[in-house]
Amino acid sequence: MRPSVVALASTAIDMRYLLPSFAAAGSGLDLRLGPDWGALDEIDAVLCWHPPHGLAARLPRLRLVHSIAAGVDHITADPTLPADVPVCRVIDPDMASGMVSYVAWAVAHRHRHFDRYLERQRQSVWEESPIVPSRLHRVGIAGMGVLGRAVGAALATLGYDVAGWSRSAKTDLPAGVLGYHGAEELMAFLGRSDTLVCLLPLTEETRGFLAADLFRALPKGAHLVNVGRGAHLVDADLIAALDENHLSAATLDAFTEEPLPGDHPFWHHPRIVVTPHIATRTAPSVVVAQLLDNLARLEAGAPLVGAIDRLRGY
Repeated sequence: MRPSVVALASTAIDMRYLLPSFAAAGSGLDLRLGPDWGALDEIDAVLCWHPPHGLAARLPRLRLVHSIAAGVDHITADPTLPADVPVCRVIDPDMASGMVSYVAWAVAHRHRHFDRYLERQRQSVWEESPIVPSRLHRVGIAGMGVLGRAVGAALATLGYDVAGWSRSAKTDLPAGVLGYHGAEELMAFLGRSDTLVCLLPLTEETRGFLAADLFRALPKGAHLVNVGRGAHLVDADLIAALDENHLSAATLDAFTEEPLPGDHPFWHHPRIVVTPHIATRTAPSVVVAQLLDNLARLEAGAPLVGAIDRLRGY
């Protein structure tokens, strides 16, 4: 039996970072690094991050398209993606802890005025800012999937007044997290969010979600934390909301174009913190282990781990 042929495909990163983990796993796969993947009619699976559009449609033997992360919108955005090929995202046991630590830092950094203290240190100024108890700072989390629930539970434990919003009602919200759902409850949710954390999946319904109308619905002085997808955010609307002093700050970890271009206004805006999509990161060994498991499941006709609903997009 011939080994499975896997194309490593990305227009955004160098996929060679995965090779040591494949070697350590003794995978026995025939790995093809792009952009020249050899004979396209030999490829069984694509492991990818922002693969080139049209690639999947050119692979007659294709049985699986697998993301290297939790997001799959970079795959489903390809209009030529064959409808009958399963798409899988990574299920990472460490992803939640990474996201929790990032969001907890982002919330506390602004709520406790650490941005001011860093500036005062540079000026050798000893000056306190008002301390607002966590219970009086309202955090809203848009997107109550696995990551949203983990973040909500952690922030509630830290004493924050936490609410979560999702498209449909959730019955498994953590203790201390107030639930909102649907379009009819969105405005009430936004109106009580001193910090808004975006952890939504990217779908056609959520593309451009973080825009002018939403910013106006937040309390004056609110802080935006986007750890979802860059396409959730309308960049110009955020700049306007900050410059008009309706929003006080934004912490951004995901961008429409990555790496963020050097001339982008986010880099130099005094109220924006930019981080390079590092809120949480899946270890290469986890990616490789799940791909190998799913390839074995394909052979056995078993359900795939992390398979998405193509109609919902996640």
